Amino acid sequence: MNHATPRVASPTGTFAQLLSSTRRGARLARLLAVTELRSWGAPPDLLERAELVVAELASNAVLHGRVPGRCFRLALSFDEPAGRLRVEVTDARGELHPRIATGADEPKALHPGGRGLALVAALADHWDCVPYPPGGKTVRAVLLCPRAKSPRTPRRPLRHGSGAPLPAPAAQELPPESGADGAARLRTG
Repeated sequence: MNHATPRVASPTGTFAQLLSSTRRGARLARLLAVTELRSWGAPPDLLERAELVVAELASNAVLHGRVPGRCFRLALSFDEPAGRLRVEVTDARGELHPRIATGADEPKALHPGGRGLALVAALADHWDCVPYPPGGKTVRAVLLCPRAKSPRTPRRPLRHGSGAPLPAPAAQELPPESGADGAARLRTG
């Protein structure tokens, strides 16, 4: 992990990149993740949650997992049919394991940092940390698309004899100045 490698991307929804262990590298990790997920057609909800998870894990790799001269690695794997995104951030500090602040850390609760893993835990459906030999660690997070979270949700019944599905429930209306419809109304008059 101490040298840069070229970006690896494939049409199967996988991505891996070594990035410098700097604030700029953490920011680039977030931007690359968003770009890749958009190119894969990830749903907006998944995209937003993944952006925050990647930003936090990359920031932690830079702040807590940095070893001078060593990079951190961002890896994404998107299984669209299953609606599952796996985010992995590997750094060089295997002896420091991430943990979520507990009630025992109450005096530190007023400090500006230390809440990031709680955010990851809230946004991800699962997260963990595994060793990355010879001396690093990988923090992994799995995010599921909303439709994938409840696979046993029954499908809408078909209307008798027509074969056509029942109409979808009415969507919540957006204010005229927001959303695609609002933009179209502004352009047309």
